[in-house]
Amino acid sequence: MKVLNCLLTIALAGCTGMMNAVTLPDIIGDNMVLQQNSEARLWGWSDADVVKVSVSWDNSVYQAHTDSDGRWHVDVATPSASYDTYTIKFDDGISNISIAGVLVGEVWFCSGQSNMEMPLNGFWTQPVENSNHDIAYSGQYRGKIRMATVEKTAQLSPADSVAGKWKECEPANARWFSAVGYHFAVALNRLLDVPVGIINCSWGGSHVEGWLPREELAKYADVDLSQAGSDEVRQWDQPMIMYNGMLYPLIGYTVKGFLWNQGESNINQHDTYPQRLARMVQLWREKWGLGEVPFYCVEVPPYSYGDIAGINGALLREAQHKAVELIPNSGIVCTSDLSKSYEAEDIHASMKQPIGERLAFMAAVKTYGIGGIVCDSPTFRSMEVDGNSALLYFDNAEGGFTPNRDLQGFEVAGIDGVFYPATATAVDRDIRVECGKVGKIVEVRYCFRNWMPGKVHSTDWLPLVPFRHRVD
Repeated sequence: MKVLNCLLTIALAGCTGMMNAVTLPDIIGDNMVLQQNSEARLWGWSDADVVKVSVSWDNSVYQAHTDSDGRWHVDVATPSASYDTYTIKFDDGISNISIAGVLVGEVWFCSGQSNMEMPLNGFWTQPVENSNHDIAYSGQYRGKIRMATVEKTAQLSPADSVAGKWKECEPANARWFSAVGYHFAVALNRLLDVPVGIINCSWGGSHVEGWLPREELAKYADVDLSQAGSDEVRQWDQPMIMYNGMLYPLIGYTVKGFLWNQGESNINQHDTYPQRLARMVQLWREKWGLGEVPFYCVEVPPYSYGDIAGINGALLREAQHKAVELIPNSGIVCTSDLSKSYEAEDIHASMKQPIGERLAFMAAVKTYGIGGIVCDSPTFRSMEVDGNSALLYFDNAEGGFTPNRDLQGFEVAGIDGVFYPATATAVDRDIRVECGKVGKIVEVRYCFRNWMPGKVHSTDWLPLVPFRHRVD
């Protein structure tokens, strides 16, 4: 009889395996973070007609019907954020799955290239400032911060799933967390006192075109779609493969907003970058179906970009600001002051904490409506010229500038277009620039070079945004 029961058990187990029991993507699993006060999307696959989803926060049971491909989805009503952990059960009548340690809080989607990908642990010979300290104490956020790092996956057509599980915040895991994403999460947790979940979906070296779908890229004459999947083109340079392999499988996961740190690989494409980034954001928002959720991005850092005295990096930075003007509900954090004197040849500047914090301050002000915080850097508005002297006016500089003398980084040019360093002095909330080598100032610029770290700040200690201006 025992032998018969054993054979029967084996047979039933085999049958159950053949039924393709309910399955879930990696992004829906233990330790996940769901967006609070939302209709959070959950999905998976099953051969059954119906899948029941039970949530522990209010014991509700939802019912989802599978489509012809066996895929199902359901939107669950989430409660307000707390540090309580929950379970979610999935049952299709063939099998059931239970996931645990679920938090409800604020979820942000981080994407871009290597300066977003860069982990707290740094890259080879390229450290993140204070990394060991931050990793060592990351465990204090164990029940507050989670991160899912999406595996680099190249696909020529949209994929159903991608690897990337949620991880708790502790030293062994946090050392591999996106440094920018981690510091954003820490700052946001401190500001809001709620759990924060970060989905890090980035690939070093990727172009904005890598995060756009085929049907959009087909409209661009300068994009060669045959490069996708080519052994002769480096993967990170290929169009659409990140969108298909990494982004598409996550579309629909309910998030509060997007964070973007990219642009270095689009140097020399400053003419097309604003429109393409704006279009990318528009398409992402349409796909997610959450309305005009926030989109906050990061300036490309000071770097040689092949020519320290060149301006191709400055032109791309300028294009980023133009893109933000095209994108509703967006913002950009200035990073001109976040490169050390020896990092001219290091595209991965080490100071990541200020970037994450500036993004969090922007979210605090623009998304969560927290007053008293300043998040926008000073920007050039206009100037009045008087021979070889000019008075410059700025927005977002109500308290003036620091230092108030010997403001470095300003250059002026006359009608010949040759730039010379200018003497710059703070005058109340304005700045006066002068140069004896120029008869009459026609052009002025500030830190408008590939490598010229900014030294001028507002009294809120936000850096002046690099700019150029020519008198009409």
